[in-house]
Amino acid sequence: MLPVPRRLNNRMNTYEITLGGKSHQVEIEPAAATSPSFNSEGKYRVRLDGHEVTVSCVPIHEGLLSIIVNGESYEVHCEPRAEALQVALRGTIYEFTVSDPRSLRTRKKTGLADSGEQKLAASMPGKVVRIIAAVGDQIKAGQGILVIEAMKMQNEVRSPKDGQLKKLLVHQGANVIAGEVLAVIE
Repeated sequence: MLPVPRRLNNRMNTYEITLGGKSHQVEIEPAAATSPSFNSEGKYRVRLDGHEVTVSCVPIHEGLLSIIVNGESYEVHCEPRAEALQVALRGTIYEFTVSDPRSLRTRKKTGLADSGEQKLAASMPGKVVRIIAAVGDQIKAGQGILVIEAMKMQNEVRSPKDGQLKKLLVHQGANVIAGEVLAVIE
């Protein structure tokens, strides 16, 4: 089960996950967006490939979530990896990637050209917890630029190409939204 963010805005958030080489669409909406009259804190409507379930999620501590899906309780351990998210659930470890389709659409439109300016955007809402590179630094493809904490996990934003860090548009501690431009590599 995909861990849910600490704070979601009151609209549907859509992500694509890849697990075992297979792509899935996950839509997450706070229950308050559809039923504001009851105590819905920590409750979400989740659709996985069109199948809807109600999920309650409570963070226990860093990297550990207590999740109830259709009345069944799960303890989920989450750990970000270099290129994926590792989740331990009932003795089984799953590794998958999470992407925000909005950022994928932007990449498809602009392309990931090796020459010219490349804007790095946040794939999901979160908070900048660490700046790794400085403006003017020479950057290699795959090198970390900054770290965003989202869904109780830290995700490193990496350069898609070799180049120079021309602009850093956020600072440590800044809250960012999905699709927000964070840095520019040229």
